Order: sequence, then C-alpha cells, then structure tokens
Amino acid sequence: MSIVNAMSLPRPVLLNNLPVNQQVYRHLRKEIVECVIPPGSLLSEKETASRFGVSRQPVREAFIKLAESGLVVIRPQRGTLVRRISVRQVNDGRFIRSAIECAIARRAAENVTPEDLAALEQLLNQQKLAAQNQNAVEFLALDDQFHQKIAEIAGCPMAWETIENIKAAMDRVRFLTLREVSPPPGLIIQHYRIFDALASGNPDEAEAATRSHLLLLRNTMVPVDQQNPDWFEHEE
Repeated sequence: MSIVNAMSLPRPVLLNNLPVNQQVYRHLRKEIVECVIPPGSLLSEKETASRFGVSRQPVREAFIKLAESGLVVIRPQRGTLVRRISVRQVNDGRFIRSAIECAIARRAAENVTPEDLAALEQLLNQQKLAAQNQNAVEFLALDDQFHQKIAEIAGCPMAWETIENIKAAMDRVRFLTLREVSPPPGLIIQHYRIFDALASGNPDEAEAATRSHLLLLRNTMVPVDQQNPDWFEHEE
C-alpha cells in the first residue's frame, strides 16, 4: 500500500461552467484508469482538495462517486483506498456491456445513414493516427467515441450512459492491455468489421462483430493479470 502525494501530481485546470465535484471525479477517474494513481494507493481528502484548489466537500462527493464506480473504498478516519482491479467486476461489466452493445449494433445497422458512416470513418482515421503516434490515452478516448456514436445512431444515448457507469474496471484493463496484449492496430481492424457490417445494413453481422470485439477483453485479462498480480483481486 502506498500513499499518494497529491501535490506531486499535476494540478488540473477546472472550468467555471461545470460542477466542481464532477470535474474532480473525472480527473481522478482518468488517473486511476490510466494507473497514474496505481491500485492499492491511499488518497487523502485534504491533500486532494489542496491539489485541486477546492474545498473538501466536492472532493468528498467525487470520492463517493468513485466508490460507486468500484474504483475506491472509502475508509472513515483511515483514508480512501484505490481498489485493486476486481476480476469479478471486469467480467460482470463485460457481460452487461456485451448484452447492451450487441442490441445497439443491431438497431444501428437498421438506422445508419451515409452521414453516420462518414462520422464513424472519421473516428477510425483518428484512431489510426493515435495508434501511429503511440498515444494510448487518445486512442482509448476515440475508442469510446466510436462506440458512443453507434449508440447515438441506434437512438440509444442513455444506453451508453449505462455502459459508462459500469465499465470503470474494464477501462483499467483496457489501458493495461494496449501496449502488448491487444495493441491498437488489432482493435482498429475489429472496429472496421463493425463499421462494414453497419455499412451493409446487416444486423446479424453487426451483432456478431460487436460480440467478437468485446469478447477480446476476457481473453486478454489473463496475461495482464499475470504481468501485474499485485494489481488484481480475485473474489471467491
């Protein structure tokens, strides 16, 4: 267990037009997912508030939302602990996400327009550029935008909000796998299979391509677990 020196981390710039607690939550979630703040770390409410230049209340609210996402455990009087990656949460999240996104893909194949396909193709081109630049953070953001756009095409934006709420543990594994286990070029090929199925207006192919894509996470978690055993927890 290590104590994070919050003041050693970059001080984020907060915007005036967004709730402070949401911005603190987003910044901390990103740092936990990207393992800037590694599993097993202790977070101090007081030091985090000083780092962001805010009162302790929005930090406390951000910690509560992180706990609801399964990323931290709040321990009164002892600090907030960044959870190790729960294998059960990853598997449960993948199962739920697969069920939702396969249904989304079917509907999107029936609804997609030429303008939608152009927007998806632009995201794929941006993904290729991020992969060439070896920018894992940008690639993951574009990956999410690709899946979110498909949900919008299907007319199911709230479905994506549901997915975002349950995929925090999955995102940590996704980030860890990018460099060696499932590099971006292979993921882009899978995205093109989804794109081609949508372009052909074939719901069955769109569902199959989406299911195969999301199944990859289950297959890549074992080597990542073996490489980082201290970062995972295996519940009975």
